[in-house]
Amino acid sequence: MDTRDFPFKLKSAVWEITLACCFNCAYCGSRGGKARENELTTAECLDVAHQLARAGCRRVSVIGGEAFMRPDWAQIVEALTSRGVKVCIITNGFKMKPQIISELKRVNTESVAVSLDGVREVHDAYRQRGSYDRATDTLRTLSQAGIPVSVITSLRSDNAPLLPELYRRLKDLPLFAWQIQACSPMGNAGDNRVPVKFDAQEVISFVKETASTARFAVGIADNIGYYTPEEGCVRGLPGACFGGCSAGLTTIGIDSVGNVRGCESMYDESFIEGNLRSRTLADIWTDPDAFAYNRRFAADMLTGDCRGCPHGDICAGGCRSYNYFTTGRLYENCLCASRICMKPKT
Repeated sequence: MDTRDFPFKLKSAVWEITLACCFNCAYCGSRGGKARENELTTAECLDVAHQLARAGCRRVSVIGGEAFMRPDWAQIVEALTSRGVKVCIITNGFKMKPQIISELKRVNTESVAVSLDGVREVHDAYRQRGSYDRATDTLRTLSQAGIPVSVITSLRSDNAPLLPELYRRLKDLPLFAWQIQACSPMGNAGDNRVPVKFDAQEVISFVKETASTARFAVGIADNIGYYTPEEGCVRGLPGACFGGCSAGLTTIGIDSVGNVRGCESMYDESFIEGNLRSRTLADIWTDPDAFAYNRRFAADMLTGDCRGCPHGDICAGGCRSYNYFTTGRLYENCLCASRICMKPKT
């Protein structure tokens, strides 16, 4: 079936081009560090880029591991941008070099996002000494080179209460956006039992207050929420509201060996819908049995506190990946703050 005639339109993708990384963070969801032995070749990656563009995908976030540790990263990005696909690269910002910056500009990279998970002491403790300073230097250097930069912060029990302090460090940096998301207990975070619980309402309140005066956009990701009174002003764009998990509906994830999932945060073999070495992207995307957890969702599938929620038919229980790795149930979100807001005051 031609993807243009298919009811679900692929709009965006997250593509892990390698697992190689200069870090081995204790909370890394993909267990990055060493490249897989059978990662897609350059020729295979260029073909995947072609398939993404042909399927109508218009935005790709390129990740690792550390994407810049793959020698042919620029070829892959150029194969996308030359076909009209916008590309953001997510990096730890540790090994930024003039040659990388030059290549980023040459291949028309739309933006670069740098992971920064706390103030210097917190960030370095989970990565390595000096990583905070390297990351902030990278933000400044990229901006000076005319490349739009943003920050992504993953929240755990230890760093969530320190968001105001981190903002004081970020507020004068040349950012266009700051995305705040929940660290999921998958990969290394699950293996190491990293404490990930935090007060979602406190984070939402912080974002609302900060977004009104910040020089850059401040927003929470799809795994924090939902439908609190602040919903219309905490998603990074005025009036934006969470419309349910988009995995397999408008977005996909691709890992470094060609496995396709509805979302690259659904890092479990049970969510693999096919492999690009044996099936085309169009074939996987248009498979009538693929991504059934979202394509066949109905409100009566909700469980726990999500069942009976007035927003359930739209919210659909929040982030599938976070739900799976925290509760083991796809349609029940333990980080939802709206049920707190709906409780009668005593």
